[in-house]
Amino acid sequence: MGTGSCGRPWWPLLLLLLPLLGPAGASAQEDEDGDYEELVLAFLSEDDGPADVAQQVAIATFHRCAKDAWRLPGTYMVVLKEETHRSQTERTARRLQSRAARRGYLTKILHVFHDLFPGFLVKMSGDLLDLALRLPHVEYIEEDSSVFAQSIPWNLERIIPARYKANDYQPPNGGGLVEVYLLDTSIQSGHREIEGRVTVTDFENVPEEDGTRFHRQQANKCESHGTHLAGVVSGRDAGVAKGTSLRSLRVLNCHGRGTVSSVLMGMEFIWKSQLAQPAGPLVVLLPLVGGHSRVLNAACQRLARAGVVLVAAAGNFRDDACLYSPASAPEVITVGATNAQDQPVTLGVLGTNFGLCVDLFAPGDNIIGASSDCSTCFASQSGTSQAAAHVAGILAMMLTAEPDLTLVELRQRLIHFSAKGLINEAWFPEDQRVLTPNLVATLPPSAHGAGKRLLCRTVWSAHSGPTRMATAMARCATNEELLSCSSFSRSGKRRGERVEARGGRRVCLAHNAFGGEGVYAVARCCLLPRANCSIHTVPPAGTGVETRAHCHQQSHVLTGCSSHWEAEDLGTHRQPMLRPRGQPGQCVGHQGASVHASCCHAPGLECKVKEHGVPGPAEKVAVACEEGWTLTGCSALPGGSLVLGAYPVDSMCVVRSQDVGAGGRTSEEAMAAIAICCRSRPLEQASSELQ
Repeated sequence: MGTGSCGRPWWPLLLLLLPLLGPAGASAQEDEDGDYEELVLAFLSEDDGPADVAQQVAIATFHRCAKDAWRLPGTYMVVLKEETHRSQTERTARRLQSRAARRGYLTKILHVFHDLFPGFLVKMSGDLLDLALRLPHVEYIEEDSSVFAQSIPWNLERIIPARYKANDYQPPNGGGLVEVYLLDTSIQSGHREIEGRVTVTDFENVPEEDGTRFHRQQANKCESHGTHLAGVVSGRDAGVAKGTSLRSLRVLNCHGRGTVSSVLMGMEFIWKSQLAQPAGPLVVLLPLVGGHSRVLNAACQRLARAGVVLVAAAGNFRDDACLYSPASAPEVITVGATNAQDQPVTLGVLGTNFGLCVDLFAPGDNIIGASSDCSTCFASQSGTSQAAAHVAGILAMMLTAEPDLTLVELRQRLIHFSAKGLINEAWFPEDQRVLTPNLVATLPPSAHGAGKRLLCRTVWSAHSGPTRMATAMARCATNEELLSCSSFSRSGKRRGERVEARGGRRVCLAHNAFGGEGVYAVARCCLLPRANCSIHTVPPAGTGVETRAHCHQQSHVLTGCSSHWEAEDLGTHRQPMLRPRGQPGQCVGHQGASVHASCCHAPGLECKVKEHGVPGPAEKVAVACEEGWTLTGCSALPGGSLVLGAYPVDSMCVVRSQDVGAGGRTSEEAMAAIAICCRSRPLEQASSELQ
C-alpha cells in the first residue's frame, strides 16, 4: 500500500512516465461483469479540481467490527445511496482511485456491486477513509471482517411429531420447486445422503487458509461442515426435508473462516442467478456469524424484500445474538441451539447465543449427519449451524406444501406451533431471560391442520439507553398489524409507551424517565388480513379525573391499551390501565397520563378481556388467554409495588414489579395483569351473524 505520510509528493514525476505506462496503466481495467481486476494507480480525472476534497463535508459514516481480532483493515465496502445509478457507482470507484493517486496511494477495486446494492469493495490504506467518506453518493463505509462456521434419532423425533403424516407435506401437482441455498464450506456432493440432491455452483470466494501449509490429504476436512449441514437439511436418511434440492456456494475456507465481503458476493450471486429467473420458493441458509455488520444486515433485508426466506445461526459464543451478523438482521429467522433435553447447548466454556434477536431454538447438539470422510460415513456435530439447518429444513417442507407462504406467515407459524416453556431460563444471564424466547422449533401442521387462527408474535426493541429522554422503538414487519404496545424497565423508572405513525407505518415507542436505566418497547405484531386499525388518543384529563379512551366506531374492537406521561414520578403511583369490570371497551389511565386505545376492525375479529390480580405485592402476576384465543394486548393494574412493565409471553400477559412495601394499599389496589384476548372466526360464521 502507499505510504503518502512523509516525503514530497511523487505523483507529478509519474505523470512524466504516462506515455510509457500506456492507457492500461492510467485507468481501471474492467471485465465484463464490472469487476476491477488490476491494481492500478489512477490519475486526476478532468472533473477533480484541487479544491474538490476540501469543499466537501463528510456526511457518510464509517463502521467496523466491534471485535478487533475479526477485523480486516485495508479492505472496505463502500455502500452508495440506494438510488445511485449503475454508471455513478463505477464513476465513484474511479473518482476514489484518482483522488487517492493525488495523495500518492495505490488502490484496488476488488468487486463492484450493482444488483444487491450499489457499491464496491476496495483495497486501500485506512488513511484514505476520510477522503472516501466525502465522495458523492456514499452512504456509509464498512471495514471488511471475518465470519465463521457455527457448528439423528432424537432431533428428528423432536421437530417432527409422530402425529404428522408424510403426505401432508407433499408438493402440490406432484412437483417440489423449493430450493435451499447453502453458503458454507465446499461439500462432498457424491455422499449417498445428498447425492442427486445437491448442485455445487461455480461460486467460490474464500480467504487464504490459516497457516503456511495445507495438505491435500486433509481435503475432506474442507467439506466437513458444509456436507454435514446439507445432510441435515435434505439427507436421504438423517435429513429434515428429505429430497429437497440444495445449491451450495463456497464462502468459507477449510478452517471454516470467510469474510463479510465474500458472503455479500455470494448473496449477490443468488440475486442474479435465481431472482432474475424465479422458479419457486427460495430459502437461504447462513450457518455462519461475524461481528455486527450494517452492510450484511442491509443485504439480508434486500433479499427478504424480494421474497427470499433467510435462516441464520445465532452463534456459538454464549452471548447476545444482537452483537453479531447476520443473526441480528430483523428480516432473518435466527436460530439458537438446544440439546436432547431441550436445554441450551453448552460448547466447552461457550454455548448458544441468546437474546431478543433469536426467534426460536432448534436441535443443535450431537446431530448425526453426512460425513465428508467417505461417501457413506456419518458423523456427529454440534452448534447453532446445525440448529439453523433444522429450521431451514422445516421451512422447505412448509413451502413445498404451500409455496405461496410469505416470510411473515412462515415466521408466525414457526413461533405459534413451537414447543413452549421447556428451556430452563436460568442458563441465560439474568438480564437476558425476559428477552430470550422460550421456544423450540417443531414442524407446524399443514394448512388444513393450522386452521384460520389469529397468529401473533412479540417483538422487543433494542435497549433505549439510560439518558433522561431516551426512547426505544419496536416495529412489526411489513404485512403485520401492530395491535398493542407496552414497555418494560428493570429499574421501573419509565414514562410509559405509545403508538406513533412513522414512515407510513405504526411503531411502538417506550420512554425512559429521569434516573432510569433505560427501557424496552414491546410490540404485539399479528397477521390480520383486511384489517382497518387506528389509535384513539385522549390527553390528560386533569386533577381528580381519570383519563379514558375508547374505540369510536361501533364496528371496531379494542385490541390494546397504552399510555405515557410527562411527570417523572407518575410511574411509582397509579399507572394507566384497562378497567375490565363494567367498562370492558375502555382504556383508563392516571389523570396525568395520555391514554391510547388500539382499535381494529377485521372480518370475523372478536376480543374479550381477562384479568388476574393478587391482594398484595408480588414480583410477577400473569394471566393467559383460553385455548383458541390469542393475546393481543397486555397491561398492568398496579398495587403496592413499583411496576417494571408488562409484556406478552406467547398468549400470556406477564406483569413484573419491584416490591416497595404495601404502604397502606388496600386489596382493591392489588396489582393485576390484564389481557386482551382475540380470535378470528371463520368468515362464513361472521357474515351470517352480521345478517
